[in-house]
Amino acid sequence: MDRTQTEARIAAIIEPSNKKGIALDDAATFVGDFEFDSLTVMDFVAAIEDEFDIIISMNQQAEIETYGQLVDAVMKLQK
Repeated sequence: MDRTQTEARIAAIIEPSNKKGIALDDAATFVGDFEFDSLTVMDFVAAIEDEFDIIISMNQQAEIETYGQLVDAVMKLQK
């Protein structure tokens, strides 16, 4: 799966929680821009893991702050 396809699938998962309509660019942050709280982050991570059949470790989650970092991590975990 290429980056564009991965981004589209992640965007579809983010969309219901993107209440402010923030543009999905690589620098958009989950806590600052999308205003995700801890429960939303947990639900979101579970949805990403289910969608891509991957596991994002707690250490990896702690390092992912932006949309671009998430796309990169998902791409890497799918290999």
